[in-house]
Amino acid sequence: MSILNLQSLLNPNSVALIGASNKPNSLGRKVLENLLNGKFAGPVWPVNPKYQTICQQPAFPDVASLPSPPDLALIATPAATIPNLIKELGDKGTRGVVVLSAGTDQIAASGKTIADLMLAAAQPYGLRILGPNCVGILLPNIGLNASFAHTDSLPGRLALISQSGALCTTLLDWAKSRGIGFSHFISLGNGLDVDFGDLLNYLGSDSQTDGILLYIESISEARKFMSAARATARNKPVIVIKAGRMAEGAQAAASHTGAMTGSDEVFDSAIRRAGMLRVDSIDDLFAAVETLARARKISGNRLAILTNGGGPGVLATDALVSRGGKLAPLHSDTIRELNQCLPATWSQGNPVDIIGDGDASRYVKALRVLLKDPSYDAILVMMVPVSVIDNADVAQAVTEEIRGTTKPVLTCWMGADAVEEARKIFEKAGIPNYETPEAAVNAFLQMFEYQDNQQALMQIPPSIPEHFEYDAETVKSVIDDALAEGRQILTEAEAKIILQAYAIPVVLTQIAHSVDEAVALADSIGYPVALKIHSPDITHKSDVGGVVLNIESSNLLRFSAEGMLRRIERVCPDANLLGFTVQKMIQRGGALELIIGSTNDPIFGPTILFGQGGTSVEVVNDKAVSLPPLNMILAKDLIAHTRVYQLMKGYRDTPPVDINALQLALIKTSQLIVDHPQIEEMDINPLFADANGILALDARIRVTDQPKPGAERLAIRPYPKHEEEWITLKDGQPVLLRPIQPEDEPAHHDFLNMLTPQDRYYRFFKSIDDMNHSTLARFTQIDYDREMAFIAVGKNELGNNETWGVARAIADADNQEAEFAIVVRSDLHGRGLGNQLMEKLLRYCRDRGIRRMVGQSLQENQSIRKLAEKFKFRSRLDERVICYELIL
Repeated sequence: MSILNLQSLLNPNSVALIGASNKPNSLGRKVLENLLNGKFAGPVWPVNPKYQTICQQPAFPDVASLPSPPDLALIATPAATIPNLIKELGDKGTRGVVVLSAGTDQIAASGKTIADLMLAAAQPYGLRILGPNCVGILLPNIGLNASFAHTDSLPGRLALISQSGALCTTLLDWAKSRGIGFSHFISLGNGLDVDFGDLLNYLGSDSQTDGILLYIESISEARKFMSAARATARNKPVIVIKAGRMAEGAQAAASHTGAMTGSDEVFDSAIRRAGMLRVDSIDDLFAAVETLARARKISGNRLAILTNGGGPGVLATDALVSRGGKLAPLHSDTIRELNQCLPATWSQGNPVDIIGDGDASRYVKALRVLLKDPSYDAILVMMVPVSVIDNADVAQAVTEEIRGTTKPVLTCWMGADAVEEARKIFEKAGIPNYETPEAAVNAFLQMFEYQDNQQALMQIPPSIPEHFEYDAETVKSVIDDALAEGRQILTEAEAKIILQAYAIPVVLTQIAHSVDEAVALADSIGYPVALKIHSPDITHKSDVGGVVLNIESSNLLRFSAEGMLRRIERVCPDANLLGFTVQKMIQRGGALELIIGSTNDPIFGPTILFGQGGTSVEVVNDKAVSLPPLNMILAKDLIAHTRVYQLMKGYRDTPPVDINALQLALIKTSQLIVDHPQIEEMDINPLFADANGILALDARIRVTDQPKPGAERLAIRPYPKHEEEWITLKDGQPVLLRPIQPEDEPAHHDFLNMLTPQDRYYRFFKSIDDMNHSTLARFTQIDYDREMAFIAVGKNELGNNETWGVARAIADADNQEAEFAIVVRSDLHGRGLGNQLMEKLLRYCRDRGIRRMVGQSLQENQSIRKLAEKFKFRSRLDERVICYELIL
């Protein structure tokens, strides 16, 4: 991820257009007109050897003849000319180029594509390329229209990045007609160099941008995208619309998971995981921005509705419930108070219908009562215009009544010209308002979804309720043996060995090589038993008659086994039959049949699937998808996104499922997938789950001998366990140095509270009494791809773990420079912990290829000054602050 030289692209002081033209309706003419018609304060230089002047501007024959290096160059020449032009621009000193031209996938004389030659030409200079095949960029806040769009944009505080050039012009028209402006309007084109991740990194810290809109068709580098998106979404809303919802499944999938997991579902999961919001239409895209910018935060999906019309109230209710929201039940005290101030014919419930002649006074009285009710998460105030009521007066009264409340309030004044004044009142007051009940409800549910996604970034995962040890070597051995034999599909027995190695409970399964052995095993196990065919070539055994359940006797088993062999030899004549598996028939009445699986998405890599299992799993199609790695909260969230979750809570005389055991099974599966990149697909189906725990009855695993290396294939970098190490302090006390985890938040809170007020002031440059959850979450829930925090974990007198110190390094987006901070618990100074934390941090930064460490401390902070001197940091005094630098 790099923001290197993006300033030249997105805030230039001078612009050159190569390929400018006087020819009417040409690309070079349209772009130059757009450049000149804006209010851009810097020089604009046309470049074309054919002209002395273009659009009454002096023209230059080539890049070398330009009066000075342009910050930004636009290229509108044939594709074959572009690599040489980029080199010339790099030599000149330009560091940002927008390539408008298409055709860069052509093969040049060298045998390489023009696109490859462009990148090679840019690389020595750190020159950044936007495009090719893009519409360009508009930066309305500096008056720059560096595009061939047919219109310009209003200035504003939204940034839009679109992968579709055709959609760009539509979006410009749409936004301009509604008075919506932009800080940046960027056509990404083919994204050869600058991509979504780079732009999110830049815009995430841009002070002129309050929200970011993305139109996505595909993602090229999932790890970079996820890292940038998660960091940016913590600071400002990121709203996504994605084209191309793909059909589910894969025709040649070897597992149910592979057939059930579609790319669009994985994308949905990634958006949730990053704390962004996905919408379905252009209308929703901009409506969501307005809602998130204006509305107060909500904590749930319960809505109260206040209206003067029963019909609109029903429409709003239908839209709410059909999309997963809840109509809030009103408190009995609320109904009693409403009876005192409303006509006897009011609706006596939610929606609160105050009858068609409800005036401003009646609205205010009802609203005042509702605002005291704690049983809802937001209120929707609606009005249908009637001739006897001034709807603008009602709007003004509602605005004044809710001015002092913290409750989220949305409004819907239905109609057009008749309610225009009312809408202006709401707009001026910053109150979200919508034209239809459906639009208002949709906005409310978007708020809930966005807030839910944001909360997922801030939650504290509970500790795993059970310590489990896993045997990675056994799994590796099983996979290596299968691949050595040329097999990609593991047998059921091998799959269960792998599950057992990661402490996932499985039913005892034994292998019989003949019918007689199967009978003997069943006799020793005890009836009833389940008999399954044992073959590496048969994945879905039930589909070919390879499973018989509830066999009660040896005679019935022999009959079933012989019949199974005949049937399979007829249906699958080429299958390699190794015999049978025999297992005790599990009798767990009321147990749910579930599925846990994994497959590799072509964009986001490994995914984890959970849902309702059994033989009809693909027909039922009740599942949810997430990205590894998982923790207990993410596992619970994955479970909760399925319909079968409602059954897990228990019903009638059926007790609830042991959710903790199920969450833990998902975490173990996630760890298995993280540890073993050879696993391409996996199913645990059926997985029995009830109040007594879980049990895997069957499993199938497909492996590959050409996996992507380790954690690099994951869209989210997992916990770097290899960075854990034990050290010894001066007094002989052993201490574990390890990367921080989200679960460390409570201990981190205690650690910061045990610092003296002076040490806290030294660390944060201000007085801090206590830290809230949001701040602590930012310290503990880090993205290991861009930040590292090592904590020192020691034991107190009672033998409990405590955080004793922390060393943190935050790298810039180019991985060139990292800012460090180190703090040791105040009562533990002088034991050598600060030195060891600094040594750990320096080793890590050098291993990551970071070139420079920088930091700051107050002048009176002697501990950091001594530490910096010991490790040869250069220092300089800037007023009361000392700035440190070390070249690695």
